[in-house]
Amino acid sequence: MKKITILYITGVLLASMTSCTKDFEEINTNPNVVEKPNPNFIFSKSILDGLNNNYFATNILECGGMLQHYATYKEASGVGDKYLSNEVYFSAYFNQVYPTALNETEIVIDAVKDNANDSNKLSVARIWKAYLYHRITDLYGDIPYTEAAKANSTQIFLPKYDTQEFIYKDLLKELDEAALALDPAKPTFGNADFIYNGDVAKWKKFSYSLMLRLAMRLTKVDPALAQTWANKAIAGGVILNTADNAIMKYTDGPNDINRNPVGFDSRKQDFTAGSFGQKNVEGGKLSKTFIDLLQATADPRISVYAGVWEGTVQNTSLAVQKGFPNGTKIAPTPIEQATYSEPNQSTVFKYDAPIMILSNAETNFLLAEAAARGWYTGETDQALYEKGVKASFLNMGIYGTAYTIADATPYLTSNPFNAAGSFEDKMNQIHTQIWIALFVDEQEVYANWRRTGYPVLVPVNFPGNVTNGTIPRRFRYPTSEYSVNSANLAEAVKRQGEDNFTTRIWWDK
Repeated sequence: MKKITILYITGVLLASMTSCTKDFEEINTNPNVVEKPNPNFIFSKSILDGLNNNYFATNILECGGMLQHYATYKEASGVGDKYLSNEVYFSAYFNQVYPTALNETEIVIDAVKDNANDSNKLSVARIWKAYLYHRITDLYGDIPYTEAAKANSTQIFLPKYDTQEFIYKDLLKELDEAALALDPAKPTFGNADFIYNGDVAKWKKFSYSLMLRLAMRLTKVDPALAQTWANKAIAGGVILNTADNAIMKYTDGPNDINRNPVGFDSRKQDFTAGSFGQKNVEGGKLSKTFIDLLQATADPRISVYAGVWEGTVQNTSLAVQKGFPNGTKIAPTPIEQATYSEPNQSTVFKYDAPIMILSNAETNFLLAEAAARGWYTGETDQALYEKGVKASFLNMGIYGTAYTIADATPYLTSNPFNAAGSFEDKMNQIHTQIWIALFVDEQEVYANWRRTGYPVLVPVNFPGNVTNGTIPRRFRYPTSEYSVNSANLAEAVKRQGEDNFTTRIWWDK
């Protein structure tokens, strides 16, 4: 009887298990989770997140202050202006980019890599991934790369730090392979691609233009390698026309993520509505160094970039602009604050203004340098320099046709290229123009200045600065990395050098 009872109970349990497992998959499926990600949607999000990564902290307070586009009288927010250390600001970009844009790009790559019909999506995602990684390694140096954003696919939660040398060489390879693999006959991201709307021919030019940027970054550390990759980029075809410029378009809502982060993030955290230049949260203004140069050269871009509040409107005329001195501690009165220039809220700080990611202005200036080095013989360095200036003037039209500066002749006549000057004279002119033309892309301006040393900037020596009165050469790693990924970070610091603001990264030797 006991044996029969046991068999009966076992049978009941087996029947119960069969009943339970019959609909197991349906019952245990979370209806709120997407099992198969849509790569189009995620790619769109990676673009938004990649460009919306702590713009105010990274581009204005840190890079923009160090490169004297911006200035402030305040100390806490004057980290770049006064070379101070504040964990909140120097860690922001690192902490945000991995879990958002980089992770999203890896999800896209994993979703499309095994489908031959999605080869264009794979190539574009690889190009975008290269863009994201060059931004972060340029700020910090050695970073997690080969093992980064792999928690979903390989369960690597503590990625190693790769050397910047390895990263740069791999990024160049990625750009080359991705550009060559693009096929106009295959589908793309289409409307999910906010930059080029799925135009693979333009993505190819973007890839080679980014390759040219990265190649020229190597001129101090490995000139031969720089020349090799620069020539490959030029042969592949870089952006030369405004129609091919990489531009991210925004709208003023309905959500904050749809707004231009340059204007939205900055106006939300400092240049707030209703302050009219008198009571900015962080005391931010355009730097005297920047405004003085634009005025001294009668640069018409000053009216696109800057404005002085007069009541409730900004006066954008050249004559009234006034920059705030870097390294200043004494707070001006609210009335005096309003007399200093701020970014123009009808153009660069407009919520629905586009962002120029990479343009023909930059490529022409880099080609001018390549020509000055004897690496490029297609045109003279002077002709390419002048094309760069003209392109920059025309590109002001992204803020509206009324801002297009159609005639650069008066400016070039008054500020001629020194064709008979030394190589350093030419470098100074070319890269001072990049400093002007790339305004609002402070990360790239900061990287280009560290490579070239131009324009020549006079550092500040604010009391308590952490660099002995020199402009920082990199960002420090986030404190969280010391507790979470300590062993891998320790290896990177041992290899690269002390984790401080004056340690030079690989290409900045």
